[in-house]
Amino acid sequence: MFTSQPSGSKPGSEEPPLDAILIGAGIMSATLGALIARLQPDWSIEVLERLGEPAGESSNPWNNAGTGHSGLCELNYMPDPSDPAKAVEISHQFHLSRQFWGSLTETGELKQTSSFVNPTPHMDVVFGERDIEYLRQRHATLHGLPEFSAMEYTEDPQTVNNWAPLMMRGRMDSEPIAATRYAAGTDVDFGALTRELLHTMTNRGARIRTSHDVTSLQRMTDGTWLICGRNTISGIRFQLRSRFVFVGAGGYALRLLQKARVPEVRGYAVFPLGAQFLHTEKRTVVDSHNAKVYSQAAIGAPPMSVPHLDRRMVDGCPSLMFGPYATFSTRLLKHGKLTDLFATIRFRNVAVLLAVGIQNISLVRYLFSQLLSSKRRKFAALQRFYPEADPADWKLIQAGQRAQLVKPHPRKVGMLTFGTEVITSAEGSIAGLLGASPGASVAPSVMTDVLAKCFPNHIEQWMPALKELMPALTPITDPE
Repeated sequence: MFTSQPSGSKPGSEEPPLDAILIGAGIMSATLGALIARLQPDWSIEVLERLGEPAGESSNPWNNAGTGHSGLCELNYMPDPSDPAKAVEISHQFHLSRQFWGSLTETGELKQTSSFVNPTPHMDVVFGERDIEYLRQRHATLHGLPEFSAMEYTEDPQTVNNWAPLMMRGRMDSEPIAATRYAAGTDVDFGALTRELLHTMTNRGARIRTSHDVTSLQRMTDGTWLICGRNTISGIRFQLRSRFVFVGAGGYALRLLQKARVPEVRGYAVFPLGAQFLHTEKRTVVDSHNAKVYSQAAIGAPPMSVPHLDRRMVDGCPSLMFGPYATFSTRLLKHGKLTDLFATIRFRNVAVLLAVGIQNISLVRYLFSQLLSSKRRKFAALQRFYPEADPADWKLIQAGQRAQLVKPHPRKVGMLTFGTEVITSAEGSIAGLLGASPGASVAPSVMTDVLAKCFPNHIEQWMPALKELMPALTPITDPE
């Protein structure tokens, strides 16, 4: 189904341009491609992936936490416990994702959602009076909202033991503890979901080309894009033309948008952050923990580094992961090159990067502390969650790389962001996704915005079909 054979035309050929080329075979391109293939079945669509298989980077289940991000347990989405706006927004976006996946399952285009979505309660557990007061206020704010009304709160250790017994075994200290729990949370295998969505595309005539590395993008005088690259197996060069290009290449997205000379990314930069997790498949341990338990991030830690002990289900096999432990590399992808970061540096973004470094000294200190952490210190962080953890049961695994977005700022010169942002050219012929969490969980919502911005003449015509897929979707009248 996914082929690495050479594609494209030779220079000077008169092949008509494709309607859409999607660079990167991850969850974002798969979602956008599935939408376009359904909305415009007569359009020609091609996906280009530099690796030998789809979903090999951030969408791979071992490169992310698998949390169906819905604002239930991610404390970093709600630093002010009285302001639920971000949590509510993400909850709504994830609801649209569930509707989208469910609609495709009902029509038989996707397998049963149980093949990639598994019911897993979402919890927060905090220690000490300061964090307990925060969690108490957060629960009081959220509990009054319909989408969070089923969230439970407790300061009773026995109730926490009932919810997450693994965490309470051997806990001898008398430190106060509090927890929230939402029983209807989810664990998502985004790798399996990505492959399923790509199959829905190929069933409608799209082509997926693996081992195809895009090296340049050029806007032609007729408004189309010339996409050039090479097959990483055969070394054969290829050229393709397309009316529309989506760059869903993870950490490589900024570099490709820079090569395309998209003015909207001038001054933009990226800051790479990697992660490691402790992982176990020991059944007596795994069977004792059925939840995704989040807590507060350490002082100075980036928001994406909140510690969590997660139950995972990948390819039908349950396991537990704990982390993340921050790592640093100049690679922008897990399977990238050490020169990646330097290839994105331009005259316009040097000052932006320097300003962000100066403004985030606490982050720099945190990264150094993480890089210098011994195995014993890393394991002690797990024992904070699971006091009886045995080092012999756990192994350290490398997760994915995240290219955090750095943007120009009128007062600060540069600003480090931790969200997901879509960059679209003024005329809408090219778009790209930059940033990280909660990207995968809210892909249908984000990609619907891409459709509205890039195809304003079609969006009104497409809205009935989009509403059929996602009944809770708000009509898009002004994509700006």
